[in-house]
Amino acid sequence: MREELIRLCSDAEGHLEAHYSDMLTAFDNPLDHLGRFPYYSNYINLSKLEYELLVRYVPGVAPSRVAFVGSGPLPFSSLVLAARHLPGTAFDNYDRCGAANDRARKLVRADEDLRARMSFHTADVANLTDELGKYDVVFLAALVGMAAEDKAKVVAHLGRHMADGAALVVRSAHGARGFLYPIVDLEDIRRGGFDVLAVYHPDDEVINSVIIARKADAHANGLHNGHAHARGAVPIVSPPCKCCKMEANTLEKREEMATKELSV
Repeated sequence: MREELIRLCSDAEGHLEAHYSDMLTAFDNPLDHLGRFPYYSNYINLSKLEYELLVRYVPGVAPSRVAFVGSGPLPFSSLVLAARHLPGTAFDNYDRCGAANDRARKLVRADEDLRARMSFHTADVANLTDELGKYDVVFLAALVGMAAEDKAKVVAHLGRHMADGAALVVRSAHGARGFLYPIVDLEDIRRGGFDVLAVYHPDDEVINSVIIARKADAHANGLHNGHAHARGAVPIVSPPCKCCKMEANTLEKREEMATKELSV
């Protein structure tokens, strides 16, 4: 039932993005009107979060070439990352749907810089091999490989063909949000040949969890038979839950009151 709900969510998002992509294309410069999309602020926040996590957990990352797998007809993530955070990076966007790529391509037609740095390819990630080795960072959209076993296969395929040391940014879900998006098993990422560096579970309007991983060096990290050895605990860098904040505030107030009573 949960997988069917995720598929329904995927279909609905596809129709929503296609509708707004067509609407934006009617403007002379579609990028000037991205704010008309109802969840635009979510993409602004998510892209900022992913960039900050990359900078923090993959030191020295300065990607010259990035792949976004599952970009869709309205590739907000690539657009925001390219325009706001990675102004010197080339973005290759991959989607299995040719119509989605045709829509996405029209969105950057009036922006000379983004038109030069963003390309759109109709392909299934399972058919990409040598191409994956040229990217410094690969972003994996939440709805690529909706069933758990499919997501694991995609990650394993990326692990076989990405360059050693390249970063992988995977969108996942946590808790009840797993009824909208697939939950990615960290062990599947490790088995795919990656070191998991950090996990972020948001508690605000951003929906997707973010997993930051790095392709393990087969020689340096002891990769054996396709399994990377885990090295220490994975940092969970999510903000504290609201209940924890309330308890902390209550405890702080009690300590203040006790201090005042003692001083009296």
